Amino acid sequence: MTKKKDIEYSYGLIDKIFRLSIGETGDLSCALYNGDFSLSLEQAQRRKHEFIYDYLSIEEGSRVLDMGCGWGPFLNFLKEKNVKGVGVTLSDKQMESCKKNGFEVYVMDCKTIKPETFGLFDAMVSLGAFEHFCSVNERDPENQKRVYNDFFKTVYNLLPAGGRFYLQTMTFNKNMIDYEDIDIHAEKKSDAHILALVQRQFPGAWLPVDDDQIIESVKPYFKLLYKSNGRLDYIETISQWRKRYMRFTFRKYALFLSLLYSYLSNREFRQRLGKIIGISPHQACFERELLNHFRFVFEKE
Repeated sequence: MTKKKDIEYSYGLIDKIFRLSIGETGDLSCALYNGDFSLSLEQAQRRKHEFIYDYLSIEEGSRVLDMGCGWGPFLNFLKEKNVKGVGVTLSDKQMESCKKNGFEVYVMDCKTIKPETFGLFDAMVSLGAFEHFCSVNERDPENQKRVYNDFFKTVYNLLPAGGRFYLQTMTFNKNMIDYEDIDIHAEKKSDAHILALVQRQFPGAWLPVDDDQIIESVKPYFKLLYKSNGRLDYIETISQWRKRYMRFTFRKYALFLSLLYSYLSNREFRQRLGKIIGISPHQACFERELLNHFRFVFEKE
């Protein structure tokens, strides 16, 4: 599991910039375009939330757990639908933002949740948090299998029979290079360098090998109802985020100016901030098919 300090490292820096650019309950996970790139970012994110709501058979009065809730975009959607949403995150900044917006959110490792913690839920979601569940030190295939099996067992224990779980996550893709070849000192814009920038921005995290690894890990507990590939959607989502990051507002650019000294004097800080104002290593990884992205719906057996 990625450590809490690494989560804060990744999300604490962009907290204010993200909220000023995308909104107080902005969604930092891939939108659902399904090939229709005429949609605005907001429309595509709304389409994703509607899809999850419908496919998980959520209805007014349901109880839903969001594992890795971010700044609360899906909790906000559930609130509009008169659904009881509970969120968990490892980021203090995200929790504070969620609390300010009236959401029930707790700072905790979602893999430690038991039925007695909050009771059972009618449905559960995880949008982007799965990417942090396995650490670099746990990247051995047998360790990964154990980590994912433990997580799906946790989800299984929190749902009734027939309960559904929506999972959205990045994975590695067919052009992924060996871990030992990832190098921040490699030629700039090479695969090795781009992947090292990704690791600088999200230290400690290691992705699933592919979608098959996830499907195999879930088998003892759930059956697969739905799977789709969102790689192209993620390229478009990142492109739209970046436009909003650079859109001028006085408050946001005052914040950028406050970071200028650190940006100029600290190479590691520049690499971390590159996601926002420099090249986007994640976008490059999706374009080069180093990374992939999947959406799943599972149903408890």
